[in-house]
Amino acid sequence: MSILKIISAKLDSMAPADRQIGQFILDNPDDMLRLSSAALAAETGRSQSSVVKFSQKLGYDGYQDLKLAVSQANAREWSVPAGMIHSTIEMDDSFGVVLQKLIGSKLLSIQETIAANNEVGIGKALDALNAAPRVHMAGVGASSLVARDFSYKLQKLGRYAFHDSDSHVQMGSVSALGTGDVLFALSYSGTSIETLRIAELAAKRGATVISVTRLQENPLMNVADIRLYTVADEERARSSAITARDAQLALTDLLFLLLVQRQPDANDYVHNSEASVAVLKL
Repeated sequence: MSILKIISAKLDSMAPADRQIGQFILDNPDDMLRLSSAALAAETGRSQSSVVKFSQKLGYDGYQDLKLAVSQANAREWSVPAGMIHSTIEMDDSFGVVLQKLIGSKLLSIQETIAANNEVGIGKALDALNAAPRVHMAGVGASSLVARDFSYKLQKLGRYAFHDSDSHVQMGSVSALGTGDVLFALSYSGTSIETLRIAELAAKRGATVISVTRLQENPLMNVADIRLYTVADEERARSSAITARDAQLALTDLLFLLLVQRQPDANDYVHNSEASVAVLKL
């Protein structure tokens, strides 16, 4: 996802000074590229140090790195394929229009989710998952379904991965985690109280917490050691967790495939899993 999208997503949760700088960049990206940090500070009525700190809060070393990211934003922007409709589904839309809008929303959500997670963040998550003696999953509702799917995939690789749809069981299992173990916590909003409390306990036990949430500031990401993100626009589908679920699945599928690449005997495990299930088929 481009830095302009990230700034837009986080704008409402920013402090007033940061929001003013962010809004100027969103409204005038081309002008921003021609301005020094001092000049941008003057344009927004803020101090030069505020501009530098704004850049650092977004994960950059300084203002010049932010400018480079803004200059690349258009090139990095994903778009829905030509001819695909992406807009709010209305009650009187025809079958074909609903289908096109739904597919457009799903594609955009998946594409932006993959773009929102840089290689460094994905690499940290892979390192933790790859080295973990135990991986426990946390999530409720649709996030629980994604957590279960990811746990099954990790089990196919011969790894210890645990998930139960009951949040009480999730909490109980997490109490046994320790240093080196991983809690993989999914909540698009980042405010699910069950998942948040489970993550807090895992952190207290010394486990590494990986959160999968929206980009906007939220309680769950603040507990996590490693933050991954999903991008979804549920308003366009007008139904709970449709695009968020697909975004989470795309991200966990990516992690699974990258773990397969890291594990020399992964193909053997997957083959053995397929062979064992074959006896149950006609």
